[in-house]
Amino acid sequence: MNEKNHLNNLLLLTLATLFMSTSGPLGRFIDMPTPVIIWWRCILSVFILLAFCLYKGINLKIKNHKDRRTFIVAALFMGGHWIFYFYALKLSNVAIGMLSLFTFPVLIALLEPFFTKVKLDSMHIVLGLMVLLGIYILAPEFDLESSHLQGVLSGLLSALFYALRILMLKNHVKTYNSIMLMFYQVLILSFVLAPTLYFMGTSTITTQYPYVLLLAFVTTALGHTMFVNSLNHFKASTASIIGSTQPVFGIIIAYFFLNETPTIHTFIGGSLILATVIIESVRSKKG
Repeated sequence: MNEKNHLNNLLLLTLATLFMSTSGPLGRFIDMPTPVIIWWRCILSVFILLAFCLYKGINLKIKNHKDRRTFIVAALFMGGHWIFYFYALKLSNVAIGMLSLFTFPVLIALLEPFFTKVKLDSMHIVLGLMVLLGIYILAPEFDLESSHLQGVLSGLLSALFYALRILMLKNHVKTYNSIMLMFYQVLILSFVLAPTLYFMGTSTITTQYPYVLLLAFVTTALGHTMFVNSLNHFKASTASIIGSTQPVFGIIIAYFFLNETPTIHTFIGGSLILATVIIESVRSKKG
């Protein structure tokens, strides 16, 4: 029974990963300013998640002021993660944008001891070094004028925000419903990003709305909620490293729909980063 449950949880995590991987191709394809895309993603997700919470009778009450503060800070981290991630996609391409973001599992593994009683695993240091080498191969020459390098650096900053957000919410997943957590994060971001609509154009929404709807429903409402829920069944570092297969799905989607072909450097650097997925998956199963 335990083996069957483990397999079911792993399948749900893989499905969440597939849904979330659509963020790369959609983020690069949608023709609107990044903060405006994120606002539309959030406001549409608010209505989708609220409807689901009301339908399922999910309790939306936040228990105390400390949790409210945590939700607000976690939402700001998620906003930083999304904005820098989309800049990374637009500055470089889907492969580089996604692969540089997916250093976040190793960042989580290295930062987790500061948030929980988990001891730092020396193997995570090795995985961290593997990822650094992968990023070194992935990045072109170190020229700050290079949009590809700017894309990598934006992706790394996005990864840091994402790691901090996951670690902040780790202890709240057991107390609150994961859909409710996601609802409050997109609600908070909708208010925070609303002023950007006054400075940046949103008129192209008339032609872009099918893709923005996909981003809000499939990527955000389904993918992120299922991923946060997976933290009930896996350690934060393990769930995140397994979820790092997202770039594989994203690169395949980008190849077929955006005609983006990864370079040999992307394949080698990306393979090193994704090798951490296999290593951590095997190690977590033994544990």
